[in-house]
Amino acid sequence: MKKILVCDDDEVMLNLISFKFNNANLGQVVNATDGRQAKSLLNQFDFDLIITDIHMPFYSGLEITTYVRKEQKKSTPIIVLSGEGHENVVIQAFEIGANDFVTKPFNPLALILKAKNFLL
Repeated sequence: MKKILVCDDDEVMLNLISFKFNNANLGQVVNATDGRQAKSLLNQFDFDLIITDIHMPFYSGLEITTYVRKEQKKSTPIIVLSGEGHENVVIQAFEIGANDFVTKPFNPLALILKAKNFLL
């Protein structure tokens, strides 16, 4: 079974993504409500996909992406979510190793389709 880490400090968003992914039978969804919890989970488990918001307490989604790429040296697919669609944030996310970027608000079905592409 695939394991997906979803990191977002917005509980409604976290629950929405988890609910949609569980209904789509994409795998086991593990939630992190902040960057510190995300790092702890990344040290405990191997994930097949990481979905992370940019703005979170303790460590941002960009810091989580850098941690996975530089310190853990893993190529796990990472989808970054953000309410900011600013070009410089998008470019920075890709430069540090994100595989995709989704601007909030988004269509959950579109996120599921992106996730499926990385999980297949």
